[in-house]
Amino acid sequence: MTPIIIIIISLLILIFLVAYYKVDAFFAFVLVSVGAALCLGIPVQDIPDILNKGVGNIYRSMALIIIFGAMLGKLVAESGAAKKIANVMIGAFGTKHIQWGMMLTGFVVGIPLFYDIGFVILVPIIFSIVNQYKMPAIYIGMPMLAALSVAHGFLPPHPSPVALVSMFEANMGMTLILGLIACIPAIIIAGPLFSKSLKSIKTGNVDMFTAKEVSSEFRVPGKLNSFLTATLPVFLLIITTILTQFVPNLSEPAQHILSFFSSPTIVMLIAVVVATYTLGIKQGRSIKQIMDIYVQACKDIAMIILIVAGSGIFKVVMEESGVSLLLANAMETLPVHPLILGWLMASIIRAMVGSATVAALTAASVMMPLIAVSNVNPNLMVLAIGAGSLMFSHVNDSGFWLYKEYFNLSMKDTFKSWSVMQILVSVVGLSGVLILNLFI
Repeated sequence: MTPIIIIIISLLILIFLVAYYKVDAFFAFVLVSVGAALCLGIPVQDIPDILNKGVGNIYRSMALIIIFGAMLGKLVAESGAAKKIANVMIGAFGTKHIQWGMMLTGFVVGIPLFYDIGFVILVPIIFSIVNQYKMPAIYIGMPMLAALSVAHGFLPPHPSPVALVSMFEANMGMTLILGLIACIPAIIIAGPLFSKSLKSIKTGNVDMFTAKEVSSEFRVPGKLNSFLTATLPVFLLIITTILTQFVPNLSEPAQHILSFFSSPTIVMLIAVVVATYTLGIKQGRSIKQIMDIYVQACKDIAMIILIVAGSGIFKVVMEESGVSLLLANAMETLPVHPLILGWLMASIIRAMVGSATVAALTAASVMMPLIAVSNVNPNLMVLAIGAGSLMFSHVNDSGFWLYKEYFNLSMKDTFKSWSVMQILVSVVGLSGVLILNLFI
């Protein structure tokens, strides 16, 4: 049995276990990953290390970010800051146009933020509006999440686009400009327009970050305090990104300090520390009361972290087996335009390994020789592969599970909303790149 067939069967078993037999997703990931590893010929003695590596990779890169984001989100909700922000947004855009406000917010926030950070920062605002104004959660949230996804896949300074710019020797500024042009239609179609068809989807209980009525013993934070504290990670990352990109000739100690403060984990830690004072102590809460809020936040997202870790195990199995390279080499000889080939290669690898970054970098490594012998614009190749890396998000993608668990959706509704949104973003994004290619 070929490796590709093994992967397809493994993914179908995973979907079947979770959707039909209601097996816990984390447990299903572990079982399917072990089975896939055995069938792909990975030595038995290496499988325990792969399990540990998969969990470790996720915990090393995402766990603290998710935990600190949950703490910040819970305090933003409990303090009344989320409700204050929701009122301002409704006042600025009105309930009739709130989708466009959410889309704009997600895009602006998504440019400097990693997807997972932006997700855990903005979800409390989505839930606050949903619960206060009794509007459908998916209808309100999808435009914001579409904008976050596009920024993650298309635009510097996100890691994948930055790496692709370097690999193809493209121009960072031009890639950003062309990316902004190409991604606007993708965000509009996959966000406000597509979400109109999702009003009937019912979410489960989404009270994790619901803005509670603040007890009279505590003060409600003001508008400025609420906005600045909730979006502090955004401003910190914007500042550190600007300093990193546009301030040359920094001394080595200054570079080390900047590297420390630009780390997403440190940024989120600083945000939580600041929020502890501005939304906690300053509003009359004791340290113990604030810590109780943080403990509850960690309980709320414990299973989410486990499920995301499970997807990390499956990714490592795919990488260690060499399937991504096998797929890339098989597609290298296809008779199609290089931009479409790059998109297709990244799309299929994304479907198999789950990681947008792995898909983009693997596809780029294969496309580099084609760039050298063709006249394709390297900036557009960065965008085409970035669009492909967003395609086919399903059960082996940590973003799929973050969305499903936070919004408390069934597997069917997650596919109907999240997976289709990612397909729209990818296809419309590629269309924009191909149109730009006609004029450049």
